Amino acid sequence: MFKRNVIAVLLAASLPLAAHAAESYTVDPAHTFPHFSISHLGFSTLQGRFDKSSGKVTLDRAAKTGSVDIAIEAASVSTGFAKRDEHLKSPDFFNAAEFPTITYKSSSMKFKGDTPATVEGNLTLLGVTKPVTLTIDAFKCGANPMNKKEECGAAASGQFKRSDFGMKFGLPAVGDDIKLVFEVEAFKD
Repeated sequence: MFKRNVIAVLLAASLPLAAHAAESYTVDPAHTFPHFSISHLGFSTLQGRFDKSSGKVTLDRAAKTGSVDIAIEAASVSTGFAKRDEHLKSPDFFNAAEFPTITYKSSSMKFKGDTPATVEGNLTLLGVTKPVTLTIDAFKCGANPMNKKEECGAAASGQFKRSDFGMKFGLPAVGDDIKLVFEVEAFKD
């Protein structure tokens, strides 16, 4: 009798774990803005963003795992000054003609409590892939008040040296350290 009760309890306890699965979310390009900042001659910090991105986010909050896969169109770079944007698209910087896509693909996600806290992954820029860790500064899931669809949003940031990817034009006057921020909203599939 005792053995049967123990087996029943173990089976019942394992059901919620077996029943839950990762949830998949599609990045909303209208509300997702990868952006960056970099020192400009030491006088100011230049801000820029990419206007076209896509991707998927997968979360399993019960298992505290997840993944991120973001693609950014390099030619969508925007700094508010057309002449500078054209230079940034050139081989001196993003070389958008030869390398049209910048990607970030996670290798692991770490949680703090029930909330994603960091994402380890690989950034591919100019055909070079290097590890970049993102810190999740804000995170929220829930029903969108406008369309009632479930969505998640996050702000995640990381830093890297552009020279590590072969982007060396203007060094050291134009900074080497780039802060990259992903402001993401994604709807549940």
